[in-house]
Amino acid sequence: MPEISRFFGISIAMFFTDHPPPHFHVRYGDQKAMINIETLTVIGGKLSPRTLNLVLEWARMHQSELLQDWHLAQEPTDLKPIAPLE
Repeated sequence: MPEISRFFGISIAMFFTDHPPPHFHVRYGDQKAMINIETLTVIGGKLSPRTLNLVLEWARMHQSELLQDWHLAQEPTDLKPIAPLE
């Protein structure tokens, strides 16, 4: 599972040839979740409110890049890193 971004200890990754809908995986300590890229909703797992807010803020800023990486992952080909939240 290639990591495409990391900030504040939060890891953002995508699996190659993963199932729809377009989504990314989040890991922070013991917390894990999948976030739908198009709706920015949690579709699996659970994050603390603080972690979820940081992830959603980042995802809103990079939604088009996330969709581009999703399409690359379906081919599969190398994913492009996405800038972290600062």
